Amino acid sequence: MATVQQIIALVRSYARGDDERFMDLADKAADEAVRRGQAKAASELKALLVEARGRQGVIQKSRDPIPLHRPRGDLIGIMSLAMPDTRLSRMVLSEVLLNRLTKVVKEQRQRGKLIERSLEPRRKFLLTGPPGTGKTMSAAAIAGELGLPLFTVLLDGLITKFMGETAAKLRLVFEAMTERRGVYFFDEVDALATSRGADNDVGEARRILNSFLQFLDEDKSTSLIFAATNHPELLDKAFFRRFQATIEYALPEDELVRPIIENAIYAFDLVEIDWELVLEHSRGLSHADLVAASNDAARDAVLDHDGKINTQILIGSLKENRRHPR
Repeated sequence: MATVQQIIALVRSYARGDDERFMDLADKAADEAVRRGQAKAASELKALLVEARGRQGVIQKSRDPIPLHRPRGDLIGIMSLAMPDTRLSRMVLSEVLLNRLTKVVKEQRQRGKLIERSLEPRRKFLLTGPPGTGKTMSAAAIAGELGLPLFTVLLDGLITKFMGETAAKLRLVFEAMTERRGVYFFDEVDALATSRGADNDVGEARRILNSFLQFLDEDKSTSLIFAATNHPELLDKAFFRRFQATIEYALPEDELVRPIIENAIYAFDLVEIDWELVLEHSRGLSHADLVAASNDAARDAVLDHDGKINTQILIGSLKENRRHPR
């Protein structure tokens, strides 16, 4: 028989939406039943846990993500919704960056354990770095790891389309965070948080920035917030202080070039590639450029070279992507 403390812990984890903690507690209850000789109860509980874990995946995939897509008026056109299947393990990242992102996932998966010790998992992150280095994909991967919907807010378009109404639209976005837990990704955030010392600082821009910072401060939801910028030097200093962590991205280091290319076109035989020569033509290209060049080379190989990729085909695609970066 479960103790009152165990039941309280189970209900607490359920109320907080901490499924992993709930399952862990239920597993421990089943193990305790075995130790007490309650084999039938333990067997039944373990069978229910297997069924629940199986249904979790189905429920997560089939759960109706309608709230932000119903005609709720002003939310339409502000955000896009996706249920990513991306995982961190499928990305080629530096060890430092992978460790930081993995820690974000771990804190969320075990948030019940943190809350029990009066600690909160971090939820607000600023992603900085050149375009094509993995900021958007990282947000998608974390959503995928946690089984959460990914809501993308395109701030540049929001400001342009709703000039004069942007602050009110932003309030709707932050209200949605409370209604529907998810990963909320603000792309091109420099469009919103341009330095207040810049020449184009007008009253409207200041009001938008102040509103965003206020909403960010007031947010007490359980949603994760990621803001991305290619130009951190344009951000207001006050903006940085509102985030719990800044995660910096960079162009791929030499040792990551080959894994990125191999990961992108894993179905092709690359044993004859001169990687040193490829590396010479890869420096300065982003992760997205390398993936695009790899896929271009693969298409050329299939259509014109009997499906075989050689060094010259790959280098030709790298050169083309350098001339026309993504």
